[in-house]
Amino acid sequence: MYDLAEFVIRAAQLIKPDQVEKMIDTLENFYKNNRNGKVLVMGAGRSGLVGRAFAMRLLHLGYNAYVLGETIVPAIGKNDLAIAISGSGRTRLILTAAEAAKEAKATLIAVTSYADSPIGKIADIVVEVPGRTKYSQFEDYFARQILGITEPLAPLGTLFEDTTQMFLDGVVAELMLRLKKTEEDLRQIHANIEL
Repeated sequence: MYDLAEFVIRAAQLIKPDQVEKMIDTLENFYKNNRNGKVLVMGAGRSGLVGRAFAMRLLHLGYNAYVLGETIVPAIGKNDLAIAISGSGRTRLILTAAEAAKEAKATLIAVTSYADSPIGKIADIVVEVPGRTKYSQFEDYFARQILGITEPLAPLGTLFEDTTQMFLDGVVAELMLRLKKTEEDLRQIHANIEL
Protein backbone atom coordinates (compact mmCIF):
# COMPACT_ATOMS: atom_id res chain seq x y z
CA MET A 1 0.00 0.00 0.00
CA TYR A 2 2.76 2.46 0.92
CA ASP A 3 4.63 1.61 -2.27
CA LEU A 4 1.63 2.75 -4.33
CA ALA A 5 1.34 6.02 -2.39
CA GLU A 6 5.06 6.66 -2.82
CA PHE A 7 4.80 5.97 -6.53
CA VAL A 8 1.96 8.49 -6.93
CA ILE A 9 3.94 11.12 -5.01
CA ARG A 10 7.08 10.54 -7.12
CA ALA A 11 5.05 10.41 -10.33
CA ALA A 12 3.34 13.72 -9.53
CA GLN A 13 6.77 15.34 -9.31
CA LEU A 14 7.61 14.06 -12.81
CA ILE A 15 4.55 15.52 -14.53
CA LYS A 16 5.72 18.40 -16.71
CA PRO A 17 4.32 21.78 -15.55
CA ASP A 18 4.22 23.19 -19.09
CA GLN A 19 1.99 20.31 -20.23
CA VAL A 20 -0.30 20.78 -17.24
CA GLU A 21 -0.50 24.52 -17.87
CA LYS A 22 -1.50 23.96 -21.51
CA MET A 23 -4.27 21.60 -20.48
CA ILE A 24 -5.62 23.85 -17.73
CA ASP A 25 -5.34 26.99 -19.89
CA THR A 26 -7.26 25.21 -22.64
CA LEU A 27 -10.00 24.10 -20.24
CA GLU A 28 -10.21 27.58 -18.66
CA ASN A 29 -10.40 29.38 -22.02
CA PHE A 30 -12.89 26.83 -23.30
CA TYR A 31 -15.17 27.54 -20.33
CA LYS A 32 -14.89 31.31 -20.64
CA ASN A 33 -15.17 31.55 -24.44
CA ASN A 34 -17.18 28.55 -25.56
CA ARG A 35 -19.93 27.85 -23.03
CA ASN A 36 -21.99 25.90 -25.60
CA GLY A 37 -19.07 23.67 -26.51
CA LYS A 38 -18.91 20.06 -25.44
CA VAL A 39 -16.19 18.12 -23.61
CA LEU A 40 -16.02 14.41 -24.41
CA VAL A 41 -13.95 12.29 -22.01
CA MET A 42 -12.72 8.93 -23.31
CA GLY A 43 -11.08 6.02 -21.53
CA ALA A 44 -11.31 2.22 -21.45
CA GLY A 45 -11.54 -0.02 -18.41
CA ARG A 46 -10.38 1.60 -15.19
CA SER A 47 -9.02 4.59 -17.12
CA GLY A 48 -12.61 5.00 -18.25
CA LEU A 49 -13.75 5.04 -14.63
CA VAL A 50 -11.17 7.74 -13.87
CA GLY A 51 -12.50 9.63 -16.91
CA ARG A 52 -16.08 9.32 -15.66
CA ALA A 53 -15.11 10.87 -12.33
CA PHE A 54 -13.33 13.72 -14.13
CA ALA A 55 -16.28 14.31 -16.48
CA MET A 56 -18.61 14.46 -13.48
CA ARG A 57 -16.48 17.17 -11.87
CA LEU A 58 -16.32 19.10 -15.15
CA LEU A 59 -20.11 18.96 -15.24
CA HIS A 60 -20.21 20.29 -11.66
CA LEU A 61 -17.96 23.15 -12.78
CA GLY A 62 -20.45 24.07 -15.49
CA TYR A 63 -19.00 22.33 -18.56
CA ASN A 64 -21.16 20.38 -21.00
CA ALA A 65 -19.29 17.16 -20.24
CA TYR A 66 -19.97 13.72 -21.67
CA VAL A 67 -18.38 10.27 -21.43
CA LEU A 68 -17.71 8.10 -24.48
CA GLY A 69 -19.94 5.04 -24.48
CA GLU A 70 -22.93 6.60 -22.75
CA THR A 71 -26.21 6.73 -24.66
CA ILE A 72 -26.54 10.53 -24.46
CA VAL A 73 -23.27 11.51 -26.15
CA PRO A 74 -23.89 14.16 -28.83
CA ALA A 75 -21.80 14.70 -31.94
CA ILE A 76 -18.67 16.76 -31.40
CA GLY A 77 -16.98 19.16 -33.77
CA LYS A 78 -14.50 21.99 -34.18
CA ASN A 79 -15.67 23.95 -31.14
CA ASP A 80 -15.40 20.99 -28.79
CA LEU A 81 -12.79 19.24 -26.66
CA ALA A 82 -12.00 15.54 -26.50
CA ILE A 83 -9.91 14.20 -23.63
CA ALA A 84 -8.41 10.75 -24.24
CA ILE A 85 -7.10 8.86 -21.21
CA SER A 86 -4.86 5.90 -22.06
CA GLY A 87 -1.75 4.83 -20.17
CA SER A 88 -0.21 3.14 -23.19
CA GLY A 89 -1.63 5.65 -25.66
CA ARG A 90 -2.39 2.64 -27.84
CA THR A 91 -5.69 1.26 -26.58
CA ARG A 92 -7.49 0.55 -29.86
CA LEU A 93 -10.94 1.71 -28.82
CA ILE A 94 -9.63 5.02 -27.51
CA LEU A 95 -7.26 5.52 -30.44
CA THR A 96 -10.15 5.04 -32.86
CA ALA A 97 -12.30 7.49 -30.89
CA ALA A 98 -9.42 10.00 -30.71
CA GLU A 99 -8.92 9.76 -34.47
CA ALA A 100 -12.65 10.36 -35.00
CA ALA A 101 -12.51 13.41 -32.71
CA LYS A 102 -9.60 14.82 -34.73
CA GLU A 103 -11.48 14.17 -37.98
CA ALA A 104 -14.40 16.13 -36.52
CA LYS A 105 -11.94 18.99 -35.84
CA ALA A 106 -12.26 18.81 -32.04
CA THR A 107 -9.25 19.78 -29.93
CA LEU A 108 -7.71 16.59 -28.52
CA ILE A 109 -6.03 16.40 -25.13
CA ALA A 110 -4.21 13.14 -24.40
CA VAL A 111 -3.43 11.99 -20.86
CA THR A 112 -0.96 9.14 -21.30
CA SER A 113 2.36 7.76 -20.09
CA TYR A 114 3.78 7.88 -23.62
CA ALA A 115 3.82 11.13 -25.58
CA ASP A 116 5.20 9.30 -28.62
CA SER A 117 2.32 6.82 -28.66
CA PRO A 118 -0.27 6.87 -31.47
CA ILE A 119 -2.74 8.88 -29.36
CA GLY A 120 0.02 11.20 -28.15
CA LYS A 121 1.16 11.87 -31.71
CA ILE A 122 -2.26 13.03 -32.91
CA ALA A 123 -3.14 15.04 -29.80
CA ASP A 124 -3.07 18.84 -29.73
CA ILE A 125 -2.01 18.73 -26.08
CA VAL A 126 -0.30 15.86 -24.27
CA VAL A 127 0.07 15.45 -20.53
CA GLU A 128 2.47 12.64 -19.64
CA VAL A 129 1.42 10.88 -16.45
CA PRO A 130 3.89 8.21 -15.32
CA GLY A 131 2.48 4.72 -15.00
CA ARG A 132 3.77 1.36 -16.17
CA THR A 133 7.53 1.14 -16.04
CA LYS A 134 7.76 -0.60 -19.40
CA TYR A 135 5.61 -1.74 -22.27
CA SER A 136 4.34 -5.26 -22.08
CA GLN A 137 4.79 -7.49 -25.10
CA PHE A 138 1.05 -6.84 -25.50
CA GLU A 139 0.62 -3.07 -25.39
CA ASP A 140 -3.12 -3.05 -25.89
CA TYR A 141 -5.06 -2.80 -22.63
CA PHE A 142 -7.64 -5.43 -23.57
CA ALA A 143 -5.01 -7.90 -24.78
CA ARG A 144 -3.11 -7.56 -21.47
CA GLN A 145 -6.34 -7.92 -19.50
CA ILE A 146 -7.47 -11.05 -21.34
CA LEU A 147 -4.04 -12.65 -20.97
CA GLY A 148 -3.74 -11.68 -17.30
CA ILE A 149 -0.42 -9.88 -17.82
CA THR A 150 0.72 -7.89 -14.79
CA GLU A 151 3.91 -6.23 -13.62
CA PRO A 152 5.50 -5.77 -10.19
CA LEU A 153 4.09 -3.29 -7.65
CA ALA A 154 0.57 -3.21 -9.08
CA PRO A 155 -1.34 -5.05 -11.80
CA LEU A 156 -2.15 -3.75 -15.25
CA GLY A 157 -2.62 0.02 -15.39
CA THR A 158 -3.08 0.63 -11.66
CA LEU A 159 -0.11 2.99 -11.36
CA PHE A 160 -1.28 5.13 -14.26
CA GLU A 161 -4.91 5.11 -13.12
CA ASP A 162 -4.14 6.06 -9.52
CA THR A 163 -1.77 8.84 -10.58
CA THR A 164 -4.18 10.10 -13.24
CA GLN A 165 -7.05 10.21 -10.74
CA MET A 166 -5.00 12.39 -8.41
CA PHE A 167 -3.74 14.55 -11.28
CA LEU A 168 -7.24 15.18 -12.66
CA ASP A 169 -8.55 15.98 -9.18
CA GLY A 170 -5.78 18.58 -9.03
CA VAL A 171 -6.88 19.96 -12.41
CA VAL A 172 -10.40 20.37 -11.01
CA ALA A 173 -9.07 22.16 -7.91
CA GLU A 174 -7.09 24.57 -10.10
CA LEU A 175 -10.09 25.17 -12.37
CA MET A 176 -12.20 25.96 -9.30
CA LEU A 177 -9.72 28.72 -8.42
CA ARG A 178 -9.44 30.11 -11.93
CA LEU A 179 -13.18 30.02 -12.58
CA LYS A 180 -13.94 31.35 -9.08
CA LYS A 181 -16.15 28.38 -8.25
CA THR A 182 -16.89 27.39 -4.68
CA GLU A 183 -17.81 24.00 -3.30
CA GLU A 184 -21.34 25.35 -2.94
CA ASP A 185 -21.38 26.22 -6.67
CA LEU A 186 -20.48 22.61 -7.45
CA ARG A 187 -23.00 21.26 -4.96
CA GLN A 188 -25.81 23.15 -6.70
CA ILE A 189 -25.10 21.24 -9.92
CA HIS A 190 -24.51 17.92 -8.17
CA ALA A 191 -27.24 15.29 -8.53
CA ASN A 192 -30.12 16.00 -6.16
CA ILE A 193 -32.03 12.80 -6.91
CA GLU A 194 -30.09 9.96 -5.36
CA LEU A 195 -31.10 6.64 -3.89
